[in-house]
Amino acid sequence: MLSSSPKTTLPVLSEIIDGLPNISGWEKEVSSVVNQDDPVFLPTTNIRLEEVTAGFAIALHMHQPTIPTGANGELQNNLQYMFEHPYEGDNHNAGPFAYCYSRIADFIPELVANGCNPRVMLDFSGNLFWGLRQMGRGDILENLKRITCNPTYQPYVEWLGTMWSHAVIPSTPIPDIKLHIQAWQHHFAAIFGWDALARVKGFSPPEMHLPNHPDTLFEFVKALKECGYRWVMVQEHSVETLTGQSLPYKHLPHRLVARNSNGETISITALIKTQGSDTKLVAQMQPYYEAKTLSRQQLGKVSVPPIVTQIGDGENGGVMMNEFPSAFNQAWYQMANEGGGKTGVVGMTGTEYLELIEAAGCTPEDYPTCQAIGQHQIWERVSVENCTPEAVANAIAELKQINPNFHMDGASWTNHLSWVKGYENVLTPMNKLSALFHDKIDRLLQGEAESSYSAGESVTQQSSYREALMNNLLLQTSCFRYWGQGAWTDYAREIYQRGETLLQDTF
Repeated sequence: MLSSSPKTTLPVLSEIIDGLPNISGWEKEVSSVVNQDDPVFLPTTNIRLEEVTAGFAIALHMHQPTIPTGANGELQNNLQYMFEHPYEGDNHNAGPFAYCYSRIADFIPELVANGCNPRVMLDFSGNLFWGLRQMGRGDILENLKRITCNPTYQPYVEWLGTMWSHAVIPSTPIPDIKLHIQAWQHHFAAIFGWDALARVKGFSPPEMHLPNHPDTLFEFVKALKECGYRWVMVQEHSVETLTGQSLPYKHLPHRLVARNSNGETISITALIKTQGSDTKLVAQMQPYYEAKTLSRQQLGKVSVPPIVTQIGDGENGGVMMNEFPSAFNQAWYQMANEGGGKTGVVGMTGTEYLELIEAAGCTPEDYPTCQAIGQHQIWERVSVENCTPEAVANAIAELKQINPNFHMDGASWTNHLSWVKGYENVLTPMNKLSALFHDKIDRLLQGEAESSYSAGESVTQQSSYREALMNNLLLQTSCFRYWGQGAWTDYAREIYQRGETLLQDTF
């Protein structure tokens, strides 16, 4: 439990407003809740750091996109489309997928009741939250509330924030990064409550895609910190040491350093997701078995257990659908038999681990540093004293000329697949709609901020704003590029048209 809960005067948020998900309108309230320094897991954790040899943290990522495929072109979730078209592709898995979104809320109470000490982190996109409600599957959300809001199970479960519409951050227009983060926080608070939102301190970037352009990375980290996040999960191959090497201590927390083209720096704690994004690693509980091969390491002046951090799709693929339940349960029972699940090798959540090692005397300044991949080559050519946008742009252009493989498109587990090349027909409308959104909206927000008179709904509480924001964020969903040209890029084109029409006609 939090040592001090958010003020009881906060409004109870509606999850759906005028048929739209609640993704805006209470920015000040959200900020006041998330920007608290109270420990989240430390008051309730049953783990004593000195009794732990090594730890592991696993996260389940869940997402289904929103697409314009309803009976009359309405927006619906892809899961609903799968149910309605069971003979297309692997749509016959719709039922198992739906079960996978809910089942962790059955596993945790059962394990706890049987003397185990389980841990899991959960990452659900806003699209999926809304889609489940649209489909009438509130039973899944209610089941998840049990392990989110019940004090008996809170110590075993950590929710991770993410981009509301599963947008890959490097190709998301910079002004929209924070809007995605805040939209997810609004939506989560509307479903699970303010207290639950106050406990969300880790962030999971969609596709583990980390920006490596200096300005995009800086704005991303800045937005995370402004939105109350304490740490971010990053893929080991998307970062490097400050001297451009692979990370030598991937099982320790790092300090991710971001410097922009004006020479400003900012940093945030990063937990390193190891290896590639092979769902089998989580489905077969590989992080637990890897942790069994590790021993304590020195971090500053403190001896700490290393931590193996891993995330995988929580529903996708036969291994996750079929093998995960038994492997998950077997691992926790094995730990319970070997040390009560509290000594030796143990499971932890990311925030729990960081709070434990910092309570033992570690500080972020003790963590090894890292930066986004490729930045060492830039800073070799641009000194701190002469850091300007022009100098950085020139360095990037020079590097691209020397090395055709050098790029500033970001890095993720899908480094074999570009989120940019070949998708101009999605990216151009995406950037165009974002520019139109900000051209129309930002002036209204500025005028509201400068006015001393306030009456009625604020701009961000108006349904027209919420719908415009939703279309803008939906267009940035990664699936419209991940699944290639064809139907998915057609969906993107349709969402663009709707968003453009709304902005032109309404604002």
